[in-house]
Amino acid sequence: MVEIPDVEPFLDDFDGDTLDESVWLPSYLPAWSSLAEAAATYVVADSLLRLSIPPQQGVWCARDHRPPIRVSAVQSGNFSGPVGSTVGQQPFRDGLTVREEQEPFWGWTPSGGFVEVRMRGVVTARSMFAAWMIGLEDQPERCAELCIAEIFGDAVRADGSCAVGSGLHAFRDPDVEEDFDAVRLPIDPAELHTYAVDWRPDRAQFLVDGEQVRSVRRPPRYPMQLVLAVFDFPDRAAGDDDAVPELVVDLVRSQPSRR
Repeated sequence: MVEIPDVEPFLDDFDGDTLDESVWLPSYLPAWSSLAEAAATYVVADSLLRLSIPPQQGVWCARDHRPPIRVSAVQSGNFSGPVGSTVGQQPFRDGLTVREEQEPFWGWTPSGGFVEVRMRGVVTARSMFAAWMIGLEDQPERCAELCIAEIFGDAVRADGSCAVGSGLHAFRDPDVEEDFDAVRLPIDPAELHTYAVDWRPDRAQFLVDGEQVRSVRRPPRYPMQLVLAVFDFPDRAAGDDDAVPELVVDLVRSQPSRR
């Protein structure tokens, strides 16, 4: 029998008018640029977290990332090595170096359990939104990704369906096998849906609105942080596509895995 670790229940329903900064950092992987340059555009109101990318928001990590992207995100942990080192979270190319050293921040870093995010996104062919868990990278091999949901605007169809990506990205973790796919579902991502992972030591099951859509083997067994983000890809702009990408999060909740 596989032993299921104890999991402390967690809930953030964004009740109030401020972000709980004991849990969330409103900046996306800031070691590769800075906290200020990677800062999110967001508001907390009406028991919702709204992340958006207005026209005036700049390109993320403009000196290094190609193609250009813009992003607004919150993450429940943060870590890096000193300036000039290659120690940081989710480096996007070999040899990338830290531009601003980050103080270790562990707001919410579970190592298993039933994790769910109720959210919706306003996206077009040039944007996407996602919720994913990443290793803290306090040790180099603790770097895998457990993607709860990833939805690109160009995968949304007029028939009321969209492709929902989920699964594992191994990156540099030798104990994790790459296993990621996008499943087309009859849902409108502009409406609120609950995306979840039942994360156990031997497997992880991905669910949308309570229905299993995928299952993978041997997920990470180390602490991970959650990232909630909306992205814009300026190179994909076409015509009069001036919509403001937005991710609206109703709640994040974790509890012991379903047995």
